[in-house]
Amino acid sequence: MRVLAAMSGGVDSAVAAARMAEAGHDVVGVHLALSRNPQSYRTGARGCCTVEDSRDARRAADVIGIPFYIWDLAERFHADVVEPFVAEYAAGRTPNPCLRCNEKIKFSAVLERALALDFDAVATGHYAQIVETPAGRELHRAVDPAKDQSYVLGVLTQEQLKHAIFPLGDTDKTEIRSEAERRGLSVAAKPDSHDICFIADGNTPGFLSKQLGESPGDIVDAQGNKLGEHKGTHGFTVGQRKGLKIGTPAADGKPRFVLDISPVDKTVTVGSRAELAVERLTASKPRWCGPVPTETLHVKAQLRAHGEEIAVTARLEGDQVLVSFDEPADAVAPGQAVVLYDGTRVIGSATIDTVERVPQTV
Repeated sequence: MRVLAAMSGGVDSAVAAARMAEAGHDVVGVHLALSRNPQSYRTGARGCCTVEDSRDARRAADVIGIPFYIWDLAERFHADVVEPFVAEYAAGRTPNPCLRCNEKIKFSAVLERALALDFDAVATGHYAQIVETPAGRELHRAVDPAKDQSYVLGVLTQEQLKHAIFPLGDTDKTEIRSEAERRGLSVAAKPDSHDICFIADGNTPGFLSKQLGESPGDIVDAQGNKLGEHKGTHGFTVGQRKGLKIGTPAADGKPRFVLDISPVDKTVTVGSRAELAVERLTASKPRWCGPVPTETLHVKAQLRAHGEEIAVTARLEGDQVLVSFDEPADAVAPGQAVVLYDGTRVIGSATIDTVERVPQTV
C-alpha cells in the first residue's frame, strides 16, 4: 500500500511513519509548511510549523529511509484555519483551530492531493484508533486516555476514514518515546507541542488584538450593572475566570466567570459558577463518522478538547443537533465542538451555536 506519512517534526508522527515503513508499505514523508513566515511561528519545539520542525521531520525521514517532501499549504491554512479563527472570536465565539485544521487541511487538502497522486492512505501521529467492521470503518478513542485525540478527529467522514491510518492509537505515549529512541530518532525526547501553533508567543488575546484592534466596552452582571471595562470582547471566552479586572467584588465574595460575550453592544456578562450551568445546547454543521443517526441517541459527549465525558440525549433535527445534558454542564462555549461517543466509538461532531442555561432561583 502506498502511504503518505504526514510528518510534523515531532516524535509521534516520526514513529507513525517508521511503523508504516516497517510494516512493508511504500511510504513517503511529507511536512506541511503552514506558515507564511515560519520564523514568526513558535520555536523551541512547542509548535508544529517552525523551520526547526521541518528540519526535524527531514532528519527523521532520513533515519527511517523514506523519501521526504515539503508541501506549502500556507495560503490554504491561513484561509481555512487562521481567518475563521479570528472571525469566530470577533463574533464572540470560541473556535478550536486544531479541529478545523484536521477537517480542512490534513484530511481534506492533504488527502485530496494524496489520492490524486495515487496514494492509498494518509498516516498521521494522532492518538486514535480505527476499527474495521462489516458496516465500515469506525473511529475510536486511543488506549492512552491522557493523549487521546479523537475529539479533534470527530470531523472526519466515513470516506475520509477509509483513507486514514493512525498507527499510534494502541500505544501509550511513554512507549512511543522509548520506541523512537530505539529507532535512533533524534526527536525521541522532543517536547510535545502546546497551545495554538500559529500564535508565536502563546498569547491568544494579544494575537487577536493585533488582528482586530481594540474595541472597548463594559463588563456587566446578569442584571446589566456595570462592573468594569475591557478593551475588546475577543479577549474573553465563556467560563473564563482570570483576567476579568473587575473592581467591584461580588456580594457573596465568590469569583465571577464569563457567562456571555456580545460583540454587537461590546459587553461581556459575568456571573457566579452556578449561573454558568447549562442544561441544553443547539449545534450546527454536523459531521458524522458513520451513518447519519435517525433516532434519538442516549450517549456521552465531550465539549472541549481535554474535557470529560458527560451523559446526554441527542437528536438530529434538520441540519441541527439538539443536545440535553443528564446533569448540568459548566462553561459550554459557542464555537467549540460537541463530539458524541458510543463507548469509545466516535459518532460525530457539530459546532455549538446556542446554549440554554439552568434557570436560577432568587
